[in-house]
Amino acid sequence: MKLIKLVLVCLILMSCNSPRAIYDYDQSISFKGFNTYGLYPDFQSELSALDETRLIESLREGMKNNGFSISEQPDIYVNAYSREYIDQNRSRVGIGIGGGSGNVGVGVSGGIPLENNTKILEITIDFINAQEDALIWQAVVESKINLNASPQERRAMFEKIVEKALKGYPPEKN
Repeated sequence: MKLIKLVLVCLILMSCNSPRAIYDYDQSISFKGFNTYGLYPDFQSELSALDETRLIESLREGMKNNGFSISEQPDIYVNAYSREYIDQNRSRVGIGIGGGSGNVGVGVSGGIPLENNTKILEITIDFINAQEDALIWQAVVESKINLNASPQERRAMFEKIVEKALKGYPPEKN
């Protein structure tokens, strides 16, 4: 019974669909002076037109919530680009039976995959100093993507991705 509970808990934890984020930034920059933003002039996310619109709407809402205002002469440019790939899950549950008598033993075992290969969407969000045209902050967010998701579910996914990305801005300098 304990084994069944443990397997169920593991399955539940593996099924969580929370985006993961990695942050990087220029340590020589003071981020306090940046108040306005604009989309990078050559913004090309490599997403479909509908998903790119959802991403841009989520970025605008996230930047507004972080205290930024949109401007024609921005302090920073926001750029985003994406990549999709298949995460090949090699997790398996092993099942085996065996028996023996005397000095002879026989066993048979097999593995059952826990999850199919998963499609991952990786979105990189860059903040570029508009005056110096230099990258100053970057977030890379990975999230599972459901190809059959409704437009509302896709919008919610982009909102989560942007929220996770902007959680690391401004960076905490050590």
